[in-house]
Parts: sequence; C-alpha cells; structure tokens
Amino acid sequence: MAYLAPISPSLSIIRKPQLTIFQFVFSPPNPLFSRPRIQNLRMPRNKTSSSSVVVAATTAAEKQKKRYPGESKGFVEEMRFVAMKLHTKEQAKEGEKETKSPEERPVAKWEPTVAGYLRFLVDSKLVYDTLEGIIDEATFPSYAEFKNTGLERAEKLAIDLEWFKEQGYQIPEPTAPGKTYSQYLKDLAENDPQAFICHFYNIYFAHSAGGRMIGRKVAERILDGRELEFYKWDGELSQLLQNVREKLNKVAEEWTREQKNHCLEETEKSFKYSGDILRLILS
Repeated sequence: MAYLAPISPSLSIIRKPQLTIFQFVFSPPNPLFSRPRIQNLRMPRNKTSSSSVVVAATTAAEKQKKRYPGESKGFVEEMRFVAMKLHTKEQAKEGEKETKSPEERPVAKWEPTVAGYLRFLVDSKLVYDTLEGIIDEATFPSYAEFKNTGLERAEKLAIDLEWFKEQGYQIPEPTAPGKTYSQYLKDLAENDPQAFICHFYNIYFAHSAGGRMIGRKVAERILDGRELEFYKWDGELSQLLQNVREKLNKVAEEWTREQKNHCLEETEKSFKYSGDILRLILS
C-alpha cells in the first residue's frame, strides 16, 4: 500500500522527475513522517517472590477446598464417621475393622455369664462416676455445657447393682480395665480437653446405640429378659441425644482444625478402653 499523506509542491514529481511514486514508497522513510515506535517497558520480575505468592495462594485455596467427612453437618458427624469406621462389618455397614476379639463377634454368638456381666456393670459404673464427676467439677468451662444432659448413667447403674445384691449376688470390686480407664480419663480431663470430649462422646453415644442392643441380648440369655435401669432414660432418648449433639458442635466451633483432628485421633483409644471393659461380660 502506498503512503496516502498529501505530497507538498516542493516534492512535485513534475519539478523533480527523478522522484517517481515507486521510489517514494520504497525509499527510506523520512524521519519527519515516520511513526514513533512504542517500546514495551516491562518491570523486571522477581521470580522468587512471584512464585511464592502463587504457591501460597494455591495452598490457601487447597486448604479452603478440603472438607473432612461429615464436616458440613457439624463436628459430631465427623466423630460419628470416624467411630463407625472402627466397627467391624458385622457390627455396622460402614465398619472397616476385621473381627479379632470375642466381643467383636455378633452378640448372638456370645456366651455371657452373670459373674462376668456384674464385673462389666461395676467397671462401667466406675467410668461413669468418673465422667460425671469431671463434668460437675468443670476444670474447663466447656465441660459445664454437659451437666445434667439426661444421659448420665451412674445413678441408674447403682440401682441395678442394688437389685443384683437383693437377688443374692455378691457385687465385685472394680477390676483393672475399669480402674485404668478411669485414671486415664482423669488425666485427660486435666490436660487435654479435646481428647476428653472424644471419650465423652463415644461412651455416651455408643451406649445409647449398640450398648442397648447388647444389654437386651444379654438379658435374654442370663436374666430372663429383665431390662436393667442402665438401659432406660428419663425422657425421649432421641431428643436427649440431639441436645448433646448441639452442645458438642457448639463447643467444637471454638476449636482450630488441628484441635478437631486431635480429638478425632483419640477415637481409637476410646474404643480400646471401652472394649476392654465390654470383654468382661464374657469372662
């Protein structure tokens, strides 16, 4: 394309025939008519700082996206999810654990004894006495949230043990499993509230579910079907449990993600100590 700017008389082709239109187009550009070049001035990039910003932003985004199983429903659902994984397939459909010890078999295959059941009840009472005493003292303010929830079991167990005594049975002293667990709970309550809350949740909620089923089956085998007070609650159990769920979720809202994870990691120990006591039924 030819340059379309008007040609002045001084550049007349007639006066200077040596300048042809073709020469004008292809001759070196006159500085007066040349377009200025636009330089792309870029600031030097600091590769280290820019990459750090990108990495930091990516890490933050990943943390924000990461969701823990049950998290959207509240922390209690996270605890429930972890607990169910520690059941066997025979105990719960979500269970992942292999059946190893006798108490992990279906209750229908158990061979309980009255003497063993009494040891279980006595050790259980010691654990509930410990739990409920810790809650009453409320070393940490969050413990006070769980006073008088209606889930308390110590008084109910006292009634049952008195009934056994009236039937002529000798009430045994607490054994090693109960005493060990009781002391462990006391130590946790003083120094590790997140771990203590894990045990609080698993003890009460497990008893309200699988514990009731075990109590019914054992009673059918050795107590002529008598329902113990240990398996009765004053009020609607589902509502009592829901009230405690809400309190647990409220307390956990004040925890960091690390503290929540620490609580969840304690679940396996809770199962171990409770399993040691449950095994007494078969002793």
